Amino acid sequence: MELEGKIAVVTGAGQGIGRAIALHLAEAGANVAVADINSATVEDTAAAISTLGCESLAIHADMGSVEEIDRMVSEATDAFGRIDIIVNNAGVTRYLYVMDVEEADWDRIHRVNAKGVFFCMQRAAREMISQGDGGRIINIASIAGKGYRGTSNAAYAASKGAVLAMTMIAADQLARHNINVNAICPGVTNTELSLTNMRNRAERTGASLADLERERAARIPIGRANTPEDIADMARFLAGPGARNVTGQAFNVDGGLVMH
Repeated sequence: MELEGKIAVVTGAGQGIGRAIALHLAEAGANVAVADINSATVEDTAAAISTLGCESLAIHADMGSVEEIDRMVSEATDAFGRIDIIVNNAGVTRYLYVMDVEEADWDRIHRVNAKGVFFCMQRAAREMISQGDGGRIINIASIAGKGYRGTSNAAYAASKGAVLAMTMIAADQLARHNINVNAICPGVTNTELSLTNMRNRAERTGASLADLERERAARIPIGRANTPEDIADMARFLAGPGARNVTGQAFNVDGGLVMH
C-alpha cells in the first residue's frame, strides 16, 4: 500500500492500458479519479476501483479540449482536495501509410496525444505547485516516439516524440517544485486499439490476423507482446516512493524492441 492516501488522476482510463494503470494505483492504496471520452467504460473502471476499497470518481472528458481538461482537474480536486499523481494516458491513432496521412488525421492525433498531454501536465502541475509538497506526472508515450518502424503512422510517431520532449523540459522546469515528470514508452501491447489496427492492417495487406500476430511476436526479442498490466507495473513504480529521485526519463516497456 505504498500509495495509501495519495490522489491520482488517470486519463484514457476506460479500457486497456489506462484501466490497468488505474486499478494498479488503487491496489497500491491510491484514490483514483478516472477520465475518458467514453462515459460507460470509465464508469465501469470507477466501479472496479471501488471494489478494491478505494474511493473513485468517473469523469467524462475529451482530452483534446483544454476547457474539458480544466474541468477534469477541477472535478478531481473538488472531490478529493488535491492531486498527487497524474497519468496522461489518453491517446488516439489508426494505421496509415505515410502517403495517406491527411491534415485531419494529423490534427486529430496531435490534438489528443500532444496538445492534450501538455495541458494535462500544466493544469495538474498548477495544483501540485499550490499544494507545496510535490507530485508525480507520468506521460504515456510510445517507442514510436523513438523511431520504432512498426508504428501505426508517422503522425502518431511525431506526437509521441513530442511527448518525450515535453517530458524532459517539464521535468527540468518543475524539479524546483519537487515534481517528478517521467514517460513510459510501451511497445506492442495487447489492447482493443492495437487489435483494431491489426485488423485494419490485415484487411489492407490480405494477411490473416493470426499470421500477423505470429510475425509480431517473432520480432520481439523476449517473444511476447505487452499486456496492459506490464505498463501499469511501471506506472505504479514511477508513482511510488522508489522513484523519488527519478525524473526526466523515458522507460521502454517493449520486450526489447527498442533498446535505447
